[in-house]
Amino acid sequence: MKDKPKAKAQEDKDIIITKRDLAGPISFAAMVIAIIGALYHLYVAGFGSTSAMILRSFHWTFISALAFLLYPANKKSPRNKPTLLDIFLAVVSLIVGLYVVFNWQTVAENGGFTTSRDTFMGVIEIVLVLEASRRVVGLPLAILAGVFLAYGFAGPYMPSILAHKGYDLEAVTRTLYMSTDGIFGMPIGISASYVVLFVLFGAFLQASGGGKFFTDLAFGLVGRAVGGPAKAAVVSSSLMGTMSGAAVANVVTTGTFTIPLMKRTGYPPYVAGAIEAVASTGGQFVPPVMGAAAFMIAEIVGVPYGKVALAAIIPSLLYYVYLYQCVHLEAKKAGLSGLSKDQIPSIKEAILEGGHLAIPLAVLIVLIIKGYSPGKVVFWSIVLLVVVSMLRKSTRMNVKDMLNAMENGIQNAIPVASACAAAGIITGIISLTGVGLRFSSILISLSGNSVFLMLVLTMVASIILGMGLPTSAAYVILAVLTAPALIKLGVDPLAAHFFIFFFGCISTITPPVALSAYAGAGIAGADPMKTGFTAFRLGLVGYLVPFIGVFHPAILMKGEPWQVLLFTLQGLVAIISLTYGIEGFINRRLNSVERLLFVVAAALILVRIDLVLLNSVGIAIFIILLYRNRAVQNLSALASGHTDLGKNG
Repeated sequence: MKDKPKAKAQEDKDIIITKRDLAGPISFAAMVIAIIGALYHLYVAGFGSTSAMILRSFHWTFISALAFLLYPANKKSPRNKPTLLDIFLAVVSLIVGLYVVFNWQTVAENGGFTTSRDTFMGVIEIVLVLEASRRVVGLPLAILAGVFLAYGFAGPYMPSILAHKGYDLEAVTRTLYMSTDGIFGMPIGISASYVVLFVLFGAFLQASGGGKFFTDLAFGLVGRAVGGPAKAAVVSSSLMGTMSGAAVANVVTTGTFTIPLMKRTGYPPYVAGAIEAVASTGGQFVPPVMGAAAFMIAEIVGVPYGKVALAAIIPSLLYYVYLYQCVHLEAKKAGLSGLSKDQIPSIKEAILEGGHLAIPLAVLIVLIIKGYSPGKVVFWSIVLLVVVSMLRKSTRMNVKDMLNAMENGIQNAIPVASACAAAGIITGIISLTGVGLRFSSILISLSGNSVFLMLVLTMVASIILGMGLPTSAAYVILAVLTAPALIKLGVDPLAAHFFIFFFGCISTITPPVALSAYAGAGIAGADPMKTGFTAFRLGLVGYLVPFIGVFHPAILMKGEPWQVLLFTLQGLVAIISLTYGIEGFINRRLNSVERLLFVVAAALILVRIDLVLLNSVGIAIFIILLYRNRAVQNLSALASGHTDLGKNG
């Protein structure tokens, strides 16, 4: 009976991680394609100079071929080798991808005129993108891209508010295949220029032992505290998030270690799975690697990526403070202890063995914040990582390790690139038909020019799209459809795009479709829905932060330094107050009135930074409640002491 949860966990993991484990000549071929792709991207980032179209088409050529070799078409497909159809599709992917490389300039020089052969190749590429996204990312994105594709042809038959003149096959394929407005548009451009490089950096960091260093450091710092394994999961998952920026990937990487430990120390399986899911989801917006959508924000808003990373610091701090505090209170309620000393890695040994691996990451963060080109920064950070890894035998990478890192890095980039390619179909059709402008006008009318109502509509759309789509795909669709409406109503452009991005991230812990929570539930052997709703509660502050970002610019590092500092302090007090109200526990269980007052205090502290009176009332309520809790606790202890004395007498 005890083996059943493990079997269920593995089954659920397999549903989420469907990548094949290849063997034989095909494995070697896939490795060669991945390494050539990695070397190409590293060369372009460090020394090369090429056109956007060539970079993007080469990028998708490598990725799409690997997608068909590594990802099975369905559950019945073999998991250790591709079928003949998979190999055929991989070869065709190489052909149609390279066709763009050698022919796009001719099309551009002819004023966009395309031949019947261009159209034929374009149709094949569109079908391949839809199939690759279905295999790698899931059916919802492929269906959505297909709906938009059909919309490009069906304009004359649509209702008046959505109608357009309609476009023939040549016009649609020209836009989607032979221009930078479709498949090879901005989303895949972000994947090719930035995301793949950061993923490669993460792969090199893992190959050198960086993942072990961060995990050991996290457990060494907080493993012995109350609820130590859960707190270590929070810390290590946030650190791992700086390397991957992918929620489900974080869960299945760190969760396989942290979730069993949490269960062994007394956490219910659904709570353990939920804690890891919420902690890993936060990795998507922890600088410096925040997922593909963050790079898209920089591109669309027209600001350096460093500014986007800087804007995410306070929101991610509030998110993790809330989660850490919730984990602490959950452990105290259940009377859980930390790990024993012999189970805890030595901080000193961890730093001595792997501390030098943090140098390239620190350099990367500093240079990005200073505004240097992310591509160049990541390239030289990888070079620096290889150099500093040589300082210790345990972290030293040989040629095989580096080749493996390149292979793993490109393979790990497949889900992001596949989502971006499918999103390119959607944005290409939106651009071709002009539906984006009309959609924004419709939203403004529905909201009655109310910023708050517009934010609520955008939040609902973000969460619904994010339930079935990767964050990057959900973000880019709403960035085109809803962000212009928010900006028209006076919302700061960065705040508007950050709002969409944040809700796209936390959709992975939002029931009924909460992929990160389901991944955690699979590992924990817990009920997926129960895990999902627990994750929703533990990640509650994630649903408030985007609204705060719109009404409090200081949270995004906007304004005078004293304003940013003041808001950060207010935010931390409010978040702690909120955790007491939601968890209903400090050093004792709180009654309903106390819980409500803690929530009210949090709201008053955050309501407006310039409403000093309300802020002061909120802080006063918070302090009084803490004082009352201490007084009640002392009285309880005193009463307990008298009882003990009576018994002894």
